Amino acid sequence: MSYCDFCTARQLGDHHRVYHDKHYGFPIYNDNELFGRLILEINQAGLSWDTILKKQSHFRKAYDNFCIKTIACYDEEKIVKLMNNKGVIRNRLKINAAVHNAKQILLLKQEFGSFKQWLDIQHPKSKEEWTKLFKKTFKFVGEEIVNEFLMSTGYLRGAHVETCIVFAEIEQLNPKWLQK
Repeated sequence: MSYCDFCTARQLGDHHRVYHDKHYGFPIYNDNELFGRLILEINQAGLSWDTILKKQSHFRKAYDNFCIKTIACYDEEKIVKLMNNKGVIRNRLKINAAVHNAKQILLLKQEFGSFKQWLDIQHPKSKEEWTKLFKKTFKFVGEEIVNEFLMSTGYLRGAHVETCIVFAEIEQLNPKWLQK
């Protein structure tokens, strides 16, 4: 079942409808927001997306508005603080991955200018090629996490079925890097 069908078939809270209609599959141009989406996708592993959507404002606050530079400097004290924060997923591996991945993105920014530019330069790739690249570069990024991150940010198709009105809206944006 597609996310579009899921949203249509069920009485869902506004958080699902807003995410579906305004965020899922749309390109993100801001590096911190791209990184924030990666953090959310990593934290969803083993949990429902509903849980993550309900906690997304807590994640934003706890992870300093997804500021890459700030997260890259997290120390043990900050990690312990996150481990005790009931508003986020309290999993040390996922928290450590956020810190490691922020450091990796800072390195990518030095070489490519931005996280987004690094993604754009890599595009287009198959799902398998993306997964291999992400596993080489980041931590806690399996096939599903990579796939959802790339679909949710417009780098891979599949976020919406073609009959969905949002699909047409995203197609109208027609970013040159949208994989066909």
